[in-house]
Amino acid sequence: MIQACCWEFEILQEAAGMILEGIVTSQNELGELNIAPMGPQVDQGMTQLVLRPFQTSRTFSNLKETRCGIFHVVDDVLLLAKTAIGTLQEIPETFPAEKVSGRVLASACRWYEFQIESIDESEARTVMQATVVHHGRIRDYFGLNRAKHAVLEAAILATRTHLIEQSDLLAQYQALAEIVRKTAGPDEQTAFRLLEEFIAKAYAEAQS
Repeated sequence: MIQACCWEFEILQEAAGMILEGIVTSQNELGELNIAPMGPQVDQGMTQLVLRPFQTSRTFSNLKETRCGIFHVVDDVLLLAKTAIGTLQEIPETFPAEKVSGRVLASACRWYEFQIESIDESEARTVMQATVVHHGRIRDYFGLNRAKHAVLEAAILATRTHLIEQSDLLAQYQALAEIVRKTAGPDEQTAFRLLEEFIAKAYAEAQS
């Protein structure tokens, strides 16, 4: 079962390290798979991850329950967009992880299996310290494409309609739309259109 989820990206301005956006897969003890976008803080060698899921999310409950998951480096922004706004209807192709209990996305570029070492639940954004216990590579990363990055930013904005004034968010979207128009392929165009529709519906419902 796939749960609609907010983008569980990180805001760690005060902390050392880089934020790497990707997708985390996690399972509960029944083996039900959840797929969520997430941007953990990572070290240069990709040996340690700091994840900060909201305590209301399926990712949080799964990682707390099983103490393991898989982080994926991806370039499929259509998948990212669908998981961000909860419109992923079918589970994409996966295969079993090697060192932890979980599933690896077959479309990923790289994956990192991790175990949770500690959990700090003192704030709404839980801090989970994780150690990478296995990693693998499936294919080359596509490369730097402005439309893919624009869709990534648009997906994050789509999960913030309750925090950002409509006029401000739409102004940011217009700038991103121009990048997509000039540099996108079919998947990026589809992803951006889904996000635009989601945002329009979210603001319409908020005003009704």
